Amino acid sequence: MPKRKEMCSSVSIEPDKGIVMMSISELHDFKGHPFKVERNPELFELRQSIEKEGILIPLLIRKNPNGDGYEIIAGHRRKEAAIWAGITELPVIIRELDDDQATIAMVDSNLQREKILPSEKAFAYKMKLEAMKQQGRRNDLTSGQVEPKLENETLEIYPLESEIDENGRVIIKQKSGKKGIRSNELLARQVGESVNQIKRYIRLTHLIPKILDMVDQEKLALTSAVEISFLTEEEQYELHAVMEIEQSIPNLSQANRLKRMSQQNRLDMDSIYEIMEEVKPNQREQVKIPLERVGKYFPADYTPLQQIELIEKLLREWAKQNKNISR
Repeated sequence: MPKRKEMCSSVSIEPDKGIVMMSISELHDFKGHPFKVERNPELFELRQSIEKEGILIPLLIRKNPNGDGYEIIAGHRRKEAAIWAGITELPVIIRELDDDQATIAMVDSNLQREKILPSEKAFAYKMKLEAMKQQGRRNDLTSGQVEPKLENETLEIYPLESEIDENGRVIIKQKSGKKGIRSNELLARQVGESVNQIKRYIRLTHLIPKILDMVDQEKLALTSAVEISFLTEEEQYELHAVMEIEQSIPNLSQANRLKRMSQQNRLDMDSIYEIMEEVKPNQREQVKIPLERVGKYFPADYTPLQQIELIEKLLREWAKQNKNISR
């Protein structure tokens, strides 16, 4: 390609010039990008597709506001798969976007993925909600409003929507003829979650990384994690240490008690131990005997209750005999 050298020069490339080729070394991740890019089976499949057919959808980028080169808006996984495949240049579309436009486009493009971790949703929802607030303020849609804390967001704005057209152009516009609604309600509609669920996810951003990882790994329930998010950072580290030592995960009731004790300034390592050492119903040891191993010993008309009663009776007799023998 005779123009390849020029096309790879960040000095000569301007926005809205269509699809151009660019060196991967000039492409930088979006600042605060909340979505994990890992070399897993899904990325390996993308790598194989790129090796066979090339990159069919160009990356969307903008000039890097934090330094040299360009910042990726959409295409982080494509970039990583290309690196894995040994590709050094990628097709890109450059657009002029401010921080809020870029954030909304970045989040929207990634929320289309099939599997999204709770931690990814948490930071993505938080970032997009803050960008929506800024969009509303700049359009003078919130004059006279008192700005609340993010997790209790009630800012009233007019509906804004983003879309990427067939040429890769990001369009963010205000829906005409619509009454203003609260930003968290609008976000909930856009992502298909309830407002309360949005708030729950955003609360996860207050968790320390080790506990947030437990949510992603489905070791800790989302509802319990939300309660734990109200603990101080130091208390969370202490709780995590106790969880590892005791090999126990707090249920919702225990997590709620930890939260209340923290709010009352009564939570310390001893009280954490006391709560976590409790035996939960689902953690009591149980002995399960497969029916195919013992069923043949019972009369055909015996109910499960009768089978259990007979087993208990035989065990009592065995215990008595064993006691006499030990004497």
